[in-house]
Amino acid sequence: MFKAILINKDDDGYKAGLTELDTSALPEVDTQIDVSYSTLNYKDGLAITGKGPVVRRFPMVPGIDLVGTVTQCSSGEFTPGQQVLLNGFGVGEVHWGGLAEKASLKSDWLIPLPEGFSPEQAMAIGTAGYTAMLCVMALEKNGVTPDKGEVLVTGANGGVGSYAVRILAKLGYTVVASTGRPQEADYLKQLGAASIIDRAELSEPGKPFQKERWAGAVDSVGSHTLANVLASTCYGGTVAACGLAQGADLPASVMPFILRGVTLAGIDSVMRPKADRIEVWQRLGEILDASDTDQIGQQITLDEVIETANKLMAGEVRGRVLVKVS
Repeated sequence: MFKAILINKDDDGYKAGLTELDTSALPEVDTQIDVSYSTLNYKDGLAITGKGPVVRRFPMVPGIDLVGTVTQCSSGEFTPGQQVLLNGFGVGEVHWGGLAEKASLKSDWLIPLPEGFSPEQAMAIGTAGYTAMLCVMALEKNGVTPDKGEVLVTGANGGVGSYAVRILAKLGYTVVASTGRPQEADYLKQLGAASIIDRAELSEPGKPFQKERWAGAVDSVGSHTLANVLASTCYGGTVAACGLAQGADLPASVMPFILRGVTLAGIDSVMRPKADRIEVWQRLGEILDASDTDQIGQQITLDEVIETANKLMAGEVRGRVLVKVS
């Protein structure tokens, strides 16, 4: 038997709870893992609370991240005792995820635990830090260098936003952090933000073409916020879009693209090829250290996941949530 967060949907409604399951209930795929740490991401919060159509098969164990120890692997790619890491691949949506003491996954979805990271540190970074690094690499690829001007990070108090602020600051960028929680200004400045703006400056409908402000941006918010960010990005700038906390719509115009050559770089972290994942985690290892993960993360247990998920969806959680599973 093992403990797990399990989501069910039936005639009585949508329910998530901590339960015990028999190992025979695990999906039949090639790699079995004893999970040591998982995380609680925005997508997990949507899944657990039922506030978004994340889960597509029931019952479902949520958790889009995990790190753990291989107990058996029929594909031969990993050996028992080896520590592995997972981000994405529809886990926690269509395949049982990491918020459980045991997991059964495809070896193709896994990478070895990166050198230099403990399991705890890797999950303190998790999909949020991995996604933030993908965004920063997209800016770099498109020529957004620290000398070009300020870089904006929206949703800066969230997991992706916190890591984006920290990574950009450590790489020498001048970071402007947008947040709806001005009381967290000291936290964001400790991460390296040079200045803070209220999200209200960006979250309402705005002009389709605005004064140039940002050399680049990392946006996890979408909707009117992303439209305003695009409209105020400098000539030749790039905006990396990775989230939809405000909404999935994009009420924008083509003006920034055809008059300023602005690039909108879409960032998918779920189905990224394995080679990309290894490269991203290598960069994270070069940039971040234990002090960064300690500053951004907080740790809970499986027993606290559902309560914390509700707080997350209410905007009451700062940074990353690390879940000690076993």
